[in-house]
Amino acid sequence: MAKSLTYADAGVNIKKADDLISTIKKIAKDTRRSGVMGEIGGFGGLFSLHSADMGMEQPVLVSSTDGVGTKLKIAFLMDKHDTMGIDLVAMCANDIAVQGARPLFFLDYLATGELKTDTVTQIITGIGAGCLEAKCALIGGETAEMPGFYRKGEYDMAGFIVGIVDNSKIVDGSEIRTGHQLIGIASSGLHSNGYSLVRKVCFDVLKLRIDSYVEDLGKTIGEELITPTRIYSETIQNTIRNLPVQGLAHITGGGIANNIVRIIPKASNIVIKKGSWDIPPIFPFLQEAGNISESEMMKTFNNGLGLIAVTPEHAVQDVMERLNGVGETAFVIGEIVERKKSSRKRIEWV
Repeated sequence: MAKSLTYADAGVNIKKADDLISTIKKIAKDTRRSGVMGEIGGFGGLFSLHSADMGMEQPVLVSSTDGVGTKLKIAFLMDKHDTMGIDLVAMCANDIAVQGARPLFFLDYLATGELKTDTVTQIITGIGAGCLEAKCALIGGETAEMPGFYRKGEYDMAGFIVGIVDNSKIVDGSEIRTGHQLIGIASSGLHSNGYSLVRKVCFDVLKLRIDSYVEDLGKTIGEELITPTRIYSETIQNTIRNLPVQGLAHITGGGIANNIVRIIPKASNIVIKKGSWDIPPIFPFLQEAGNISESEMMKTFNNGLGLIAVTPEHAVQDVMERLNGVGETAFVIGEIVERKKSSRKRIEWV
């Protein structure tokens, strides 16, 4: 008589997944904020806008979903997964923060070929840390064990965030005018973009190992590449609360070149001053090693700026002081100019 098969025989361990829930509940509990209803484990996460006490006349929900791309390959090579959760929250939280939204809650999706308790715990711990930094609650998610779909030791993940902003305080770039100044806010390094090119340069061209020490960086290449993405939610809220900021750009996929133009009115162009900010050594290291053109660098990487704010000239000093006061490193990097009818380029680098 043939053996009676179970789901575990097919490679899916339901008991292990159930056991992980208790660990995830503890991490989620630490991120709890006003508005959260119930606990993780239900079919859906509940959040009450009424009990969250938003104090807004016309509240607007703002949402975003994202992943961390091939940066995951660095985590696989290093067998270090806690910072991936921070990256996941950051990529989502920064996207809604630049529209003036305060994050409310976050959900994650994690898929892997084999459920490894330690790896998943590291990932969720990182997500919890990111949620605490962004001041949003982790209210749910999904962990899918999919044998035969992913390579051994590999996984993929995605995040989903919801925030809120008063309709009258949405930051959308519509009030940007000629003469307004650009303020760049420092990144922590590569963040989570351009890693397919990064890996090609480091591992195919230079033949580095993940633990290779790089003199120019003062650390191993793995330590540099796994540095987590900065979360700017609180910085933005502290800045826009009392100061005029007409536009904010998250310098994510597409680099400086393709993200700053997303918030600039069609009647305007941008002048950016080369050398006006400090560029972390990882960027010139990659550019030289990969023989990457300047234009390619600017449309692929953040080049040291994780965020760009647009503010009236009279407010520049106040905004800079506020940013420095909350621990950010900021630079005046350019200005908004009138767009000439014959001009096809939106950015002029001087």
